[in-house]
Amino acid sequence: MRSRTYQNSYAGLVALSNQPTAWVWAAIGVLVLALMPALFGSFGLNMLTAIFVASIGVLGLNLLSGVAGQISLGHAGFLLIGAYAQAILTTDYKLPTLLAVFVSGLVAAIASLVVGIPSLRLKGLYLAITTLAFTFIVRHIVLFAEGITRGSAGMPVDALSVLGFSFKGDVRFYYAALALLLLFVLITLNLMRSRIGRAWLALRDHDIAARAMGIDLMRYKLLAFMVSAFYTGVAGAMVALQTRFINVDTFSILISIEALAMVIVGGMGRIHGAILGTALILLLPELLNVGFSAAGDSFKTLMADRIYEIKGMMYGIVILLFLRLEPEGMAGIWRKSKRFWVQWPLSQ
Repeated sequence: MRSRTYQNSYAGLVALSNQPTAWVWAAIGVLVLALMPALFGSFGLNMLTAIFVASIGVLGLNLLSGVAGQISLGHAGFLLIGAYAQAILTTDYKLPTLLAVFVSGLVAAIASLVVGIPSLRLKGLYLAITTLAFTFIVRHIVLFAEGITRGSAGMPVDALSVLGFSFKGDVRFYYAALALLLLFVLITLNLMRSRIGRAWLALRDHDIAARAMGIDLMRYKLLAFMVSAFYTGVAGAMVALQTRFINVDTFSILISIEALAMVIVGGMGRIHGAILGTALILLLPELLNVGFSAAGDSFKTLMADRIYEIKGMMYGIVILLFLRLEPEGMAGIWRKSKRFWVQWPLSQ
């Protein structure tokens, strides 16, 4: 008897999925997301769009930290580079907005060499502090280069358009963000089943054994930085397109911590976990608003006055709970729930 996980050929082992039900459920999920504009208003659509855009960047961080095992706190810096590259390319150089999105990702990938090359021999806490310092450097460069970035005044951003078709409205930009997220999920799935993805996993699990197997550690570490920065730069460009105005204060150091929290809560190295973790962390303030509103006016006032302190505290509580109760994150909860219903009524 053949099980769902057993494969008898290499082609089956590296296939995206050889289960027809997986493709059916994926199609249903995409269809449900496509129908969301008919169910949600402007606020709900903007929230979903923010989740889609953030998920692209978190997918990149997940490749670097969850798959390749390189802890980074430079996520905000690459977001900042992508956003300002999008604004400068479209506003000053009149580059087509869709082309500028991917060029912004390339600019962030090239910038990652600045932190990637000096960090090739670093790991753990030392690597995290180095990437954090990179974020501070990028923020100050943007503030000092007023002739290019407008300094602390910020920059306006042209709306996304493709072949003359504008994506200025909430619904149109929602579909653009959804399409781009699906594209990067597909790229990530294919990347993970390639030689590069397997090398990153070997690098994460045991770098000495990976070196003995002939894997060039320096090359694949640098490649992980560049791919992750490309994803994050594209996400930064989409943030700029969604807000239509950017300022250096928008990309605080807290964003790097939030992004790492999304990876941890979602499940390290899991593609669907990165998306689920992003949704949970971004929806957490709204869930707190609902809970505090139901608790009474005093709690509602507390939420309004101490939103940043409460949000930071809740991030810490959520991370601690997941690390203690479910180290595999939301991806682990999803896997166990799916196993329960598949094996029901024999589930234990």
